Amino acid sequence: MATPATTPGTTGTETTGAASAAIAASAGAASAGAEAIRTWLTERVAYFLDVRPQDIAADDLLVEIGLDSVYALTLCGDVEDEFGILVEATLAWDHPTIDALTAHIHSELAAR
Repeated sequence: MATPATTPGTTGTETTGAASAAIAASAGAASAGAEAIRTWLTERVAYFLDVRPQDIAADDLLVEIGLDSVYALTLCGDVEDEFGILVEATLAWDHPTIDALTAHIHSELAAR
């Protein structure tokens, strides 16, 4: 049985520079992915409400800032189209803030 080659003075369990970079890139991509989702959601909701994206806080309750049932259903279809996932019609009520929606969508995409 062959054993993996190690560099003299190492145990073979150290993370190489390339592996460390890959792990860091993967973690960065995950957070960048969540940020991209958050930005997209904020822009969509702002469009529906006819406000500027910067006027929507990530922890605002969507119903309190004016997202009605028609736009909530439209958002479901937009999420399905944009991210290629199926969501419940109650998405905006089950996850009532941009942050909650972001976390849910990000976890759904990560589960693939």
